[in-house]
Amino acid sequence: MDWDQIARKLFEGMPDALVVADRKGIIRVWNGGAERIFGFAEGEALGQSLDIITPERLRERHWIGYEATMRTGQTKYGAGDLLSVPAIRKDGAQISIQFSIVPLRDEDGDLQAVAAIMRDVTEDFEERKRLRRALRD
Repeated sequence: MDWDQIARKLFEGMPDALVVADRKGIIRVWNGGAERIFGFAEGEALGQSLDIITPERLRERHWIGYEATMRTGQTKYGAGDLLSVPAIRKDGAQISIQFSIVPLRDEDGDLQAVAAIMRDVTEDFEERKRLRRALRD
C-alpha cells in the first residue's frame, strides 16, 4: 500500500473541511471539504486571513484568542473538544459549524500552526432552534 497516496485521497475526498492556518492566521491548507462548505476555491483561500470565514462581529474576539494561543502555545481547546461557532460563506451566508483543532508544533515543541477539522451543522442547529421555540410556545 502507498500510504502517502491514501493520505492524499483522504485529504482530497473527506467531506469535512480541513483548514490549516499559520501563526499569523493565514490559510496554508484548504481541502475540497472546505471548498464545499465555505464556497471558496483552494486558490482563493490559500494565503488569505481566516477573516474570510469569520463573521465580522466575532473577529476581534477570535483574534484575541488566536494570538494568545500562538504567543503562549496554550489553548483551552483541543484533545477532542468540539467547538460550535457561526461562520460565513463566500456568498455572505452565515452558517453554523462545529470543529476540533489540532495544534501543529515544530521539532522544538513551539506552536507553528493550527489545523481545524470543520463540519457544517447549520441544518441541525436550525432544527434545534425550532424545537426549542416550539417547546417554549
